Amino acid sequence: MSKDSIKLIANNKKAYHDYFIENKYEAGVALHGTEVKSIRMGKCSIKEAFIRIEKGEVFVYGMHISPYEKGNIFNKDPLRPKKLLLHRDEINKMEGKISEKGFTLVPLQVYLKGSMVKVEIGVAKGKKLYDKRQDIAKKDMLREAERDFKVRNLS
Repeated sequence: MSKDSIKLIANNKKAYHDYFIENKYEAGVALHGTEVKSIRMGKCSIKEAFIRIEKGEVFVYGMHISPYEKGNIFNKDPLRPKKLLLHRDEINKMEGKISEKGFTLVPLQVYLKGSMVKVEIGVAKGKKLYDKRQDIAKKDMLREAERDFKVRNLS
């Protein structure tokens, strides 16, 4: 595996449905050995995960890493809070943004970059119900147009 090759492990599609993503940041994760092995096998989920900043440090909660089968006593709690590794100025920017009304931090994806486990964080603003409906309508229109285009090209 080369230094900059990226292998996607977990993706949070629901985040794009529920939020407008303003900025994205890449963060490292402080993990134990068996957790890394489990992630390499693709056993990770961020569906219910959320991110908090506490005392100038960033933590991800609800990120589920299944216990490694051969890990026995070395396995950690699958749902333990995991510390995210970011530069101080990035944390300060995020803190400033989430202090505004309606903004939050959301994990977007977990991936391997070379041999490192990375989490993509989105600074997000919650969507209202009508925004979600508009997105669904746009997707339906695109799907219809795509279908019509295929039908015309076949005949």
